[in-house]
Amino acid sequence: MNENIIKIHDLLHKNKNIVVFTGAGISVPSGIPDFRSASGIYSSKYDQVFSPEEIISHSFFLKNTPEFFKFYFEKMVYPNALPNKAHLWIKKLEEKNRVHVITQNIDGLHTKAGSKYVYELHGSVERNFCNKCGKFYSLYNINKEGIPYCSCGGIIKPDVVLYEEQLDYTLLENSIRDIESADVLIIIGTSLIVNPAASLVRYYRGNNLIIINKEPTNFDRYADYVIHDDIINVVNQLEELDA
Repeated sequence: MNENIIKIHDLLHKNKNIVVFTGAGISVPSGIPDFRSASGIYSSKYDQVFSPEEIISHSFFLKNTPEFFKFYFEKMVYPNALPNKAHLWIKKLEEKNRVHVITQNIDGLHTKAGSKYVYELHGSVERNFCNKCGKFYSLYNINKEGIPYCSCGGIIKPDVVLYEEQLDYTLLENSIRDIESADVLIIIGTSLIVNPAASLVRYYRGNNLIIINKEPTNFDRYADYVIHDDIINVVNQLEELDA
């Protein structure tokens, strides 16, 4: 067993104030592709003219709305995806610790797993609002063929942060506050490339920074513990130590 696994296990039992910061990698075992790997969304050939980054931008949504929703519902929305063992493990941490989850993911799986304190920095596909009257729609009561329209005639926009849009200031403030005061900060399944979300890691002041990611990140040199492995393998080993 990786020596760092044992050390991390001990840290999680000794410290009660834990922040878990997650990216797309934690949801891959649930059948949701990540963005930047060889098999990720950004590497897939979808359109001969526009890149995925262009398609999920605010300006593209306004100018090419049908194409936006075609890509969005085909590549970004996975209504049948369920929380995997890693999501559920984080929920279990709450039974003995104060755990706040900060996620870059829009899949809503942390909430589905039962985590109580989740900051969804980039929003969630589970929430949708009419851009005309503001009426709320869940993911399960909107049309997913073509453009979804509200009963008032307005377009129903997903409550997700597109490129060119700003993150919610209150969410950022709360995330910074929790990271600054955390005893342990665990980074799971993110390359830590996308800002401003990734830059939040710099606010951590403690000595228990843990990075669990398949590939190396630019923040590895700042971490106290680094594990390059599949998150499910890591969780299995941590739970084995609890047995």
